Amino acid sequence: MKVLIIGSGGREHALAWKAACSDKVSEVLVAPGNAGTALEPGVRNATVDVDDLDSLISLARAEQIELTIVGPEAPLAAGLVDRFSRAGLKCFGPSAQASRLESSKAFAKDFMGRHGIPTAGHAVVDSVEEGLRQARAMGYPVVLKADGLAAGKGVVIVDDEAAAKQTLADMLSGAAFGAAGSRVVIEEFLVGEEVSFIVLADGGKALPLASSQDHKRRDEGDLGPNTGGMGAYSPAPVVTAELYRQLLAEVIEPALAGMRADGCPFTGFLYAGVMLTPGGPRVLEFNVRFGDPETQPILMRLQSDLVETLLAVLDGRIDQITLEWDERTALGIVMAAGGYPEDYVKGKPISGLDIAPPETVKVFHAGTRMDGEQVVTNGGRVLCVTALGDSVAQAQAHALEWTARIGFEDGFYRADIGHRAISPARTDGHD
Repeated sequence: MKVLIIGSGGREHALAWKAACSDKVSEVLVAPGNAGTALEPGVRNATVDVDDLDSLISLARAEQIELTIVGPEAPLAAGLVDRFSRAGLKCFGPSAQASRLESSKAFAKDFMGRHGIPTAGHAVVDSVEEGLRQARAMGYPVVLKADGLAAGKGVVIVDDEAAAKQTLADMLSGAAFGAAGSRVVIEEFLVGEEVSFIVLADGGKALPLASSQDHKRRDEGDLGPNTGGMGAYSPAPVVTAELYRQLLAEVIEPALAGMRADGCPFTGFLYAGVMLTPGGPRVLEFNVRFGDPETQPILMRLQSDLVETLLAVLDGRIDQITLEWDERTALGIVMAAGGYPEDYVKGKPISGLDIAPPETVKVFHAGTRMDGEQVVTNGGRVLCVTALGDSVAQAQAHALEWTARIGFEDGFYRADIGHRAISPARTDGHD
C-alpha cells in the first residue's frame, strides 16, 4: 500500500521514515516534504502545498493512497480530514470542528471550563485596555496567547505593564501574528514542570503514546523567547505510573467525552501540554496533531508498526492495540537558523550530512530543501538530531556528538536538552 504524509517539517520526516519501515507499505509520499524526505529510502516528495486541499485529494486518488496522515495543524483546521472523508479516502486526524481545540485558544479554554478539565485562570480580550485591566487583576507575570494558529510561536510571557502593553498592541493589530492575534487569551502564569501527553484517539477511547518533554525556550537554562520547540526527549521520568493514570482520568478522558458530547468526536493525535503545578496538573494547551519535536524521539522508540496502528484506530480496533517501545531514552536536539524565532535567512548550505550515523542516531530534516545536489536551510528549525541511549544523559551525549558534526552559517542549538531529567531538582516556569 501507499501512504501519504502531509507537511514539510521534522515531524513529517519522522512520520514518513516510520511509515516506510512498515512491511505493509510499498511507498510513502510526502506533500510537500523537505530535503530529508526527498533523500529518505522508500519516500518520495510531491510538490503540493498543505493548504491546497483540492490538489491533495487529486494526489491521493491518482496515487491510490490507502492512508493519509496529516502532520501540521493548519490543514486540519481548514477541514482536510472532512474533505478526504467525503471523498472516501482514509485520513488520520480530527475534523475541522474538533480541531478548534487548537485552532482557537478561546474555544479550548471555554471547552475546558465546561467539561471540568483543570487549566490556568484566564480572560479573552480584544482591546489593549481590557487586556491591561485583566493582566493587572491576575498580577504579573502573565501569559499572552494569540487566539488562532501562530505556528507554535503565539505565546509570550510578559513581566510588567510596559511589556504587556506593547505585546497586546502587536498582537491585536495583526503585526505579530496576523489574524491569529485578533483576540488574545490572557492566562495566569503557572510554575512547575511541563510535560507532553499525547494519545491516539478513535472518537471515544484513547491509546497513550510514550511520555515526553520538550524545551520551548530558545536559550539554555530555559531562557529567552518561546519557540516551536528546541528539543525533546522520551520518556519523561517525571511522568510516573500514578501521574499517567491521573492525566488519563482528569485530562484525556474528559476531553474525549466532552468532544463527543459537543457533537464533534475527536479522532487523531490529541496532545495535552500539561504543567505540573503544586496544586496538581493544569492543561496549558491542547494540540490536535503530533507534537514537533516530540514526534522525533517518540517514533525513535516506537517498535510497533505505525501504519498498522493508525489503520486499527480508524477501523475501530483501538482496544486490540498494544504498543511496544524501546526501553532506551530518545533525545532530539533542534538545530535552528540564526535569528529564530524572529527573522532568519534561508538558503545556507549544510555540511556534515554525508556522514552516515549509527542506527541509534537519526537526523530528521525540518526546514531544508535541495538546491541541486546541496541541502540548504529553508526554515527556522532546520534539523532535529535524535539519538537513543541507556539514560537521558547518554542519549544527550550521543545527540550532541552528531550535532557537532553538522553545520551551517549562523546555526545554533541548545546543548542542555534533557537537563530537567538529568538534574531534576530544578523547577521551571511556564513554557
